[in-house]
Amino acid sequence: MDKNTSIPHIAFLYPGYAAEDDYPRLAGMISTPAEVSVIHTAFDEDAHTIKALTEMGSPERLKEGAEHLKDASMEAVLWTSTSASFVRGIDGIGEQIETLENLLHIPASTTAMAFARAVAAINARRVAIAATYPRDIALLFKTFLEHFDIEVVHITCRDIITAAEVGTLEKEAVLQFVTDNDHPDADAILIPDTALHSAAWLEDLEAAAGKPVLTANQVSFWEGLRLCGKLTPQSGLGTLFRVNPWN
Repeated sequence: MDKNTSIPHIAFLYPGYAAEDDYPRLAGMISTPAEVSVIHTAFDEDAHTIKALTEMGSPERLKEGAEHLKDASMEAVLWTSTSASFVRGIDGIGEQIETLENLLHIPASTTAMAFARAVAAINARRVAIAATYPRDIALLFKTFLEHFDIEVVHITCRDIITAAEVGTLEKEAVLQFVTDNDHPDADAILIPDTALHSAAWLEDLEAAAGKPVLTANQVSFWEGLRLCGKLTPQSGLGTLFRVNPWN
């Protein structure tokens, strides 16, 4: 069977419970539905603080989650906490990816890396960040993006501490958050929290903003398909999924 048309099998390591239902929803929205496995990882504290996020994204926590996948037939694995990736810096992200690949022997990535690749894929040079995080955490995301020569022209923070609270935000609140935090110089708007639901509203978000919107769970799923070698143009999932990945 041609690998580009066969069913993708993607695993997502997800800390706690908030918007993890976005992944099976996205899996069912593509033309050849994917099979996904969501593994909930443990952590000491649900908090958008450097200390809590560093512990949450430690190699030890990732190993604990990945152990549940050792006998699964997955083709790629994602660590799906943007903030518990970028707070560890580029070297820390590399360690996260290496930890997962060494244990599972499949391609691995993180949501933070997925954002960097997705911004490049849609040819965005300047971006606005609409972050649910406190400002100090959002600024670390800005620093991460600048490592890839992505210019952040605007950043807004909602100062929500816990992922559990972020997961309760509904469609109208998310749409308003995006439109309130656009910037005329931004080529795209980035919403970096995997605890925020977005899968069902991707086209609505872009219609409201009038430009591409990249959300954490969207780019994570896109990255998983890319790692599987099964990324093909799709409709209904925003600008990112309409781009031909092989151009």
